Amino acid sequence: MDLKATLQFDLKDAMRNGEETRKSTIRMALTAIKLAEVSKIGQLDEAESLAIIQKEIKSRKETIADAEKANRPDFIPQAEEEIKILQTYLPTAMSPEELESMAKAAIAESGATSIREMGQVMKILIPRLQGRATGDQASAAVRKLLQ
Repeated sequence: MDLKATLQFDLKDAMRNGEETRKSTIRMALTAIKLAEVSKIGQLDEAESLAIIQKEIKSRKETIADAEKANRPDFIPQAEEEIKILQTYLPTAMSPEELESMAKAAIAESGATSIREMGQVMKILIPRLQGRATGDQASAAVRKLLQ
Protein backbone atom coordinates (compact mmCIF):
# COMPACT_ATOMS: atom_id res chain seq x y z
CA MET A 1 0.00 0.00 0.00
CA ASP A 2 1.41 3.41 -0.91
CA LEU A 3 1.74 6.27 1.57
CA LYS A 4 -1.39 8.12 0.49
CA ALA A 5 -3.53 4.97 0.80
CA THR A 6 -1.99 4.26 4.21
CA LEU A 7 -2.81 7.79 5.36
CA GLN A 8 -6.40 7.46 4.14
CA PHE A 9 -6.80 4.11 5.92
CA ASP A 10 -5.30 5.52 9.13
CA LEU A 11 -7.56 8.58 8.90
CA LYS A 12 -10.63 6.34 8.86
CA ASP A 13 -9.19 4.37 11.77
CA ALA A 14 -8.54 7.57 13.76
CA MET A 15 -12.08 8.76 13.06
CA ARG A 16 -13.55 5.46 14.28
CA ASN A 17 -11.45 5.58 17.44
CA GLY A 18 -12.10 9.26 18.17
CA GLU A 19 -8.41 10.21 18.10
CA GLU A 20 -8.71 13.94 17.38
CA THR A 21 -5.02 14.85 17.23
CA ARG A 22 -4.17 11.92 14.99
CA LYS A 23 -7.17 12.64 12.78
CA SER A 24 -6.34 16.32 12.30
CA THR A 25 -2.63 15.62 11.71
CA ILE A 26 -3.35 12.98 9.05
CA ARG A 27 -5.90 15.29 7.41
CA MET A 28 -3.29 18.06 7.21
CA ALA A 29 -0.79 15.65 5.63
CA LEU A 30 -3.34 14.38 3.11
CA THR A 31 -4.31 17.94 2.25
CA ALA A 32 -0.66 18.84 1.63
CA ILE A 33 -0.27 15.79 -0.62
CA LYS A 34 -3.45 16.57 -2.56
CA LEU A 35 -2.37 20.20 -2.97
CA ALA A 36 0.98 19.06 -4.38
CA GLU A 37 -0.83 16.68 -6.76
CA VAL A 38 -3.02 19.52 -8.00
CA SER A 39 -0.03 21.78 -8.61
CA LYS A 40 1.85 18.94 -10.33
CA ILE A 41 -1.28 17.91 -12.26
CA GLY A 42 -0.76 14.25 -11.53
CA GLN A 43 -0.11 11.62 -8.90
CA LEU A 44 2.92 11.93 -6.64
CA ASP A 45 5.35 9.07 -6.39
CA GLU A 46 6.37 7.63 -3.03
CA ALA A 47 9.50 9.80 -2.69
CA GLU A 48 7.53 12.99 -3.33
CA SER A 49 4.92 11.99 -0.75
CA LEU A 50 7.64 11.26 1.80
CA ALA A 51 9.18 14.66 1.08
CA ILE A 52 5.85 16.28 1.91
CA ILE A 53 5.67 14.40 5.21
CA GLN A 54 9.21 15.58 6.00
CA LYS A 55 8.19 19.12 5.11
CA GLU A 56 5.23 18.89 7.49
CA ILE A 57 7.54 17.65 10.28
CA LYS A 58 9.93 20.52 9.61
CA SER A 59 7.01 22.94 9.80
CA ARG A 60 6.04 21.56 13.22
CA LYS A 61 9.65 21.90 14.44
CA GLU A 62 9.63 25.52 13.31
CA THR A 63 6.36 25.99 15.19
CA ILE A 64 8.02 24.69 18.36
CA ALA A 65 10.98 27.04 17.88
CA ASP A 66 8.68 30.01 17.28
CA ALA A 67 6.55 29.12 20.31
CA GLU A 68 9.66 29.02 22.48
CA LYS A 69 10.78 32.44 21.16
CA ALA A 70 7.33 33.91 21.76
CA ASN A 71 7.19 32.38 25.26
CA ARG A 72 4.09 30.34 24.32
CA PRO A 73 4.70 26.87 25.78
CA ASP A 74 1.04 25.97 25.26
CA PHE A 75 1.68 25.31 21.52
CA ILE A 76 4.61 22.96 22.06
CA PRO A 77 2.87 19.73 23.24
CA GLN A 78 0.46 19.76 20.28
CA ALA A 79 3.28 20.23 17.76
CA GLU A 80 5.38 17.50 19.41
CA GLU A 81 2.45 15.08 19.26
CA GLU A 82 1.91 15.88 15.57
CA ILE A 83 5.62 15.25 14.88
CA LYS A 84 5.39 11.84 16.56
CA ILE A 85 2.36 10.94 14.46
CA LEU A 86 3.98 12.07 11.18
CA GLN A 87 7.25 10.28 11.93
CA THR A 88 5.43 6.95 11.96
CA TYR A 89 4.96 7.34 8.18
CA LEU A 90 8.64 7.84 7.42
CA PRO A 91 10.98 4.92 6.78
CA THR A 92 13.64 4.18 9.39
CA ALA A 93 16.28 6.88 9.56
CA MET A 94 19.59 6.41 7.81
CA SER A 95 22.71 6.12 9.95
CA PRO A 96 25.39 8.82 9.53
CA GLU A 97 27.73 6.20 8.07
CA GLU A 98 25.17 5.16 5.44
CA LEU A 99 24.53 8.79 4.56
CA GLU A 100 28.23 9.48 4.24
CA SER A 101 28.78 6.49 1.94
CA MET A 102 25.84 7.54 -0.26
CA ALA A 103 27.22 11.09 -0.36
CA LYS A 104 30.66 9.76 -1.39
CA ALA A 105 29.03 7.75 -4.18
CA ALA A 106 27.07 10.79 -5.39
CA ILE A 107 30.23 12.93 -5.32
CA ALA A 108 32.10 10.31 -7.34
CA GLU A 109 29.23 10.01 -9.82
CA SER A 110 28.98 13.77 -10.34
CA GLY A 111 32.75 14.30 -10.41
CA ALA A 112 32.47 17.20 -7.96
CA THR A 113 35.70 18.47 -6.49
CA SER A 114 34.68 21.66 -4.68
CA ILE A 115 31.88 23.08 -2.60
CA ARG A 116 30.73 25.07 -5.66
CA GLU A 117 29.55 21.84 -7.28
CA MET A 118 27.45 20.86 -4.28
CA GLY A 119 24.20 21.42 -6.19
CA GLN A 120 25.11 18.75 -8.73
CA VAL A 121 25.81 16.27 -5.94
CA MET A 122 22.56 17.10 -4.15
CA LYS A 123 20.56 16.53 -7.36
CA ILE A 124 21.90 12.99 -7.41
CA LEU A 125 21.75 12.31 -3.67
CA ILE A 126 18.33 13.64 -2.59
CA PRO A 127 16.20 11.26 -4.74
CA ARG A 128 18.16 8.31 -3.38
CA LEU A 129 17.44 9.16 0.24
CA GLN A 130 13.70 8.47 -0.09
CA GLY A 131 12.75 10.04 3.22
CA ARG A 132 15.42 8.28 5.26
CA ALA A 133 17.40 11.50 5.82
CA THR A 134 16.54 15.18 5.61
CA GLY A 135 17.94 17.59 3.08
CA ASP A 136 19.79 19.38 5.89
CA GLN A 137 21.51 16.16 6.93
CA ALA A 138 22.46 15.37 3.34
CA SER A 139 23.73 18.90 2.79
CA ALA A 140 25.91 18.72 5.91
CA ALA A 141 27.38 15.37 4.83
CA VAL A 142 28.16 16.59 1.32
CA ARG A 143 29.62 19.86 2.59
CA LYS A 144 31.87 17.94 5.02
CA LEU A 145 33.15 15.70 2.23
CA LEU A 146 33.74 18.47 -0.29
CA GLN A 147 35.74 20.72 2.03
